[in-house]
Amino acid sequence: MRSRNPVFSRRGFSRDNGYAGFNTAPQAGGPAVATQGNPYAQPTGNPYAQNPYAQNPYAQQDVQHGAPPQAPATTGRMTIDDVVLRTASTLGALILTAALSWALLPVDDANISRSYGIGIGAALIGMVLAFVQSFKRKASPALILTYAAFEGVFLGVVSNIVDSRIADGAAMQAVIGTMAVFAGVLIAYKAGWIRVNRRFYGFVMAAALGFIMLMMVNLLFAVFGGGDGLGFRSGAMGVIFGIVGIILGACFLALDFKQVEDGVAYGAPREEAWLAAFGLTLTLVWIYLEFLRLISILNSND
Repeated sequence: MRSRNPVFSRRGFSRDNGYAGFNTAPQAGGPAVATQGNPYAQPTGNPYAQNPYAQNPYAQQDVQHGAPPQAPATTGRMTIDDVVLRTASTLGALILTAALSWALLPVDDANISRSYGIGIGAALIGMVLAFVQSFKRKASPALILTYAAFEGVFLGVVSNIVDSRIADGAAMQAVIGTMAVFAGVLIAYKAGWIRVNRRFYGFVMAAALGFIMLMMVNLLFAVFGGGDGLGFRSGAMGVIFGIVGIILGACFLALDFKQVEDGVAYGAPREEAWLAAFGLTLTLVWIYLEFLRLISILNSND
């Protein structure tokens, strides 16, 4: 199972990756499988002998004595605690810079253009850093935290503008909404109410692709035609698409939870927790921005 999240899809925490072979070797003395007359039966002996994924790439092997590879120490594997700690660190950096930009970049009539320009510049830098990390083979904590810092500057400026000029208290409402979606999806996922399978994955990917394409078309019409483009981000249609965006974000969270769960179950190395934290941060930023946009639309229609 692969996530729509480029972070997880690059280093897929799934059964078909390099981690899936941990603890999959058969027990010594296990029954041999008869092959005569059964074209699907495994040959006798070790059925994993020719399977490269059955080997643990992180195991230590005693070359001198020819000892078989041993399972890695528990401390070398990613755990839920690792993911929680690194996600908290990433979100902490984002929240800190968001608070600083809110306080230090005023959005009054005299300063809004400068502050908004700084926020957009920070968003572009954050986007570049996110793409760089997404295509790196290994997690870079410094790169991830730097992305979070620049993303926080952008979110702080945008939130201050919406909160000060469109809807008083919008930022806090968006934070509460994001936290509620996160908690709700987590509870539903752990309770088994959300089953992340290939059908679910395919549906979410198709819906996300259609959503993004419509938003791009709307943006092009807005840039070249002026106004609100096709109206997908204003009025009644804007409300509908805002709700759809939040629902998609919730589905992305379920996919991310599945990927983290698989990474822990299949023995991903501890440094992969930074990638998990990065992916979860991307999704939470998506949900927060959709909430902020929806609140803006609802208040501008009053």
